[in-house]
Amino acid sequence: MSQTQYLKMLEKEIQKINRKIDFKILQGETYWKEAQDHKLLLRKVRYHTRRGFISRLINLFFRTNIYA
Repeated sequence: MSQTQYLKMLEKEIQKINRKIDFKILQGETYWKEAQDHKLLLRKVRYHTRRGFISRLINLFFRTNIYA
């Protein structure tokens, strides 16, 4: 499984959990377990999409100001 496929799968899982959370909120139920799952999935997405220090540094120095 490629990284992009993995990230798409994580995104679908996040959307499913969001729907469950929304439904539970409407029903007045607790959604602690789903919130923990959501947090874990977001952590995985951030881990796989994080950029290194050098990449951030290059973007800082060479980005163009579109509002100038």
